[in-house]
Amino acid sequence: MSDSELVHLTHADLPDGAGRVATITLDSPHNRNALSRRLITELGAHLDATDADATTKVVVVRSAHRVFCAGADLSEAATTPMEEGARAIVALQRRIVAHSKPVVAVLAGPVRAGGTGIIAAADVALASTDATFALTEVKLGLAPAVISLTVLPRLTDRAAALVALGGEVFDGAAAASYGLVTRAVAPDELEGAVDEVVASLATGAVQGLAETKALLNRDLLARIDADGERLVEQSARLFGSDAAREAMTAFLGRRKG
Repeated sequence: MSDSELVHLTHADLPDGAGRVATITLDSPHNRNALSRRLITELGAHLDATDADATTKVVVVRSAHRVFCAGADLSEAATTPMEEGARAIVALQRRIVAHSKPVVAVLAGPVRAGGTGIIAAADVALASTDATFALTEVKLGLAPAVISLTVLPRLTDRAAALVALGGEVFDGAAAASYGLVTRAVAPDELEGAVDEVVASLATGAVQGLAETKALLNRDLLARIDADGERLVEQSARLFGSDAAREAMTAFLGRRKG
């Protein structure tokens, strides 16, 4: 682990020699773990490393701080081609969905916009009841285009309409009822729930876990491959629009104020 990293990778041995659990920790507090180029690159590299590691049984993705992810890094919008950023988020979701190990997302605090795509791509998502979620794109003249690849298959149709069109904040309990997270528990029970789920997943054989995950995610992976580029184009078009630029400029101004 390096202090200069935005994303850390650590391992811990599972009981009875069952292998190891890998923990990938987002640690970019200056921008609330926003999906910057660097954070996405580091996160992707750690996902690839754990995928290739034969001793890893389960991968946990979490934050070093209360905020899990603030969504896209809007401060990079002026220097990064829109297509590049959107395509990177699609590729990140695909890495998680196609990963050969079960991926568990742990959510103790806020998750916004693009961060929702990460948790929807995960196989299991455990949230504190006081964690908060929001698909805020609509308020910036955007749409949750590229993250819809993983988010929409998780949500019921009615829940999707409510959270995507309203863009309002909802809590962990609501996220569980909508299908976005697997389970929501009291804040002081979150770590225990993580240990329980990891222990359960770790009882699976490596081949069984990989083959079963591929079976479960076959349709989701096909959706990403079929629609990803079209949604990249939609995202880039919306980000480049005058309406979105005006809304994002106002948003960044309010956040700095």
